[in-house]
Amino acid sequence: MERDKIKQFYSHEIEKSRLELEAFKLEGLRTKEIISRFLLKDKMRIADIGGGAGYYAFWLQEKGHEVSLVDLSPKNIELVNKHSKDTGIQLTRSEIGDATDLNFEKEQFDLVLLLGPLYHLTDKKERLKALSEAKRILKPGGVLLAAVISRYASLLDGFRRDLINNDHFEKMLIDDLKTGIHLNETENLEYFTTAYLHTPSEIKSEIAESGLTFENLTAIESFGWFIDDIKTKSKDATYMAKLQKVLHMVETNEDIIAMSPHIMAIARKG
Repeated sequence: MERDKIKQFYSHEIEKSRLELEAFKLEGLRTKEIISRFLLKDKMRIADIGGGAGYYAFWLQEKGHEVSLVDLSPKNIELVNKHSKDTGIQLTRSEIGDATDLNFEKEQFDLVLLLGPLYHLTDKKERLKALSEAKRILKPGGVLLAAVISRYASLLDGFRRDLINNDHFEKMLIDDLKTGIHLNETENLEYFTTAYLHTPSEIKSEIAESGLTFENLTAIESFGWFIDDIKTKSKDATYMAKLQKVLHMVETNEDIIAMSPHIMAIARKG
C-alpha cells in the first residue's frame, strides 16, 4: 500500500524537471557539488538507487562514469528511457527496482547514491535493509551518499509558504513533529507523499546499525533555501561563489544542520 501510493505520486512526472524549478534549484546544485567531492577517479562505477528520472545519473554518465540507476517508479524509468532516446546518452543500466532488495552482485560499486529511498521508507527495519543493501553492493572502502529529509522540513516550509492555513496540512505538520511519519491523505501534490523525516541523530544511528562507518552529516541547502529567486541568482557567478563559500563553512554545523530540508549522510564501507 505504501509503495503503491509512492508510485502513484511519481506517476505525475514529478521528477521530470523538479530540480530545475525555483524551489529545488539549490538542492540540485548543492547535491552535485557534494557528489563531486567523491569523484576521485576519472571512471568510477556508481549506483544511483532511487535515482528518479536520472538528473544525477545522466550528469555522471556524461562525465565518463559507469552509472546504474534503479527506481521504484515505472514512470521514472520511462522518463529515463525517453531522455536516453532524446539525448543519445545511455546509462550503463537502468531498471525498476526496490532499494531494500537490489538486483546487483556484492561489492560492485565505488560510490552508491541513496538520494530518495530513506525518506520513502517509514519502517526503520526497511531503512536498515536499504542501508545494508547499499553496503553489500559497495566495494571495500566505497562511499555511500544518503539523503534524508529533516524532521523540521514541514514546519519551516509550512510557515514560510503559509501552508499552515490549511487544516489538513496543520495535522500533517503536527504528526511529522511527533512521529517523523509524513502521510498526505489529500490530493494536493504540494504536500508530498508518504515519507519519513529524520532527526540528525536518527540517521547517524541507522548508519551505525547497518554496519557502515559513519563519516559526517552535510546540510544540502542549509540556510540557502530561504533565499528568494535562486534560479536567477544561480546565473550570477560572483553571488554563487559567495553563497557556496558560506554554505561550505556552515554545512556540518550541528547547531543549524536540521534547518536544511535535505541532509546528506556520508558513510563508508570498511
